[in-house]
Amino acid sequence: MNQVILLTGGNLGNRLSNLQKAKELIESSVGNITLESPVVASEAWGFESENVFLNQILCINTSLTPYQLLSAIQKIEVSLGRVRKMKRWISRLIDIDILFFNNELIESKNLTIPHQHIQDRRFTLFALNTIVPDFVHPKFQLPISTLLDNCKDQSKVEVYYA
Repeated sequence: MNQVILLTGGNLGNRLSNLQKAKELIESSVGNITLESPVVASEAWGFESENVFLNQILCINTSLTPYQLLSAIQKIEVSLGRVRKMKRWISRLIDIDILFFNNELIESKNLTIPHQHIQDRRFTLFALNTIVPDFVHPKFQLPISTLLDNCKDQSKVEVYYA
């Protein structure tokens, strides 16, 4: 069984409902959720937006390969109304990123694991740190807690209470 860490998020529509629906679809079509972070709120990263993002980390066990997983989560995104645009960072209903797949390092045209911006994004590290602070990033060989301490991004991130 493969151990995977995903990041779900979005800043359009009913954000909390979108995260819940994504979680349900992940559980039914991808694998068993073993851990989940609190939902966190943060400003947009990489672009300007008036809409605050909500994000959540999900740890799952899956029998899927990395490329099967990528295909499955892209289908979930589309089923929840995600429309892919040419711009890289834009507001969206839902986004599901593969952060880690076991301790594998994958770099291809369509897939990079670990996700290439983990160490730069306070919102991701903050959420990860709530449930897996001692998990060691396989590329940097540092625990999540240390990556959070070293993160240059000083964006405000807080646990979201509905």
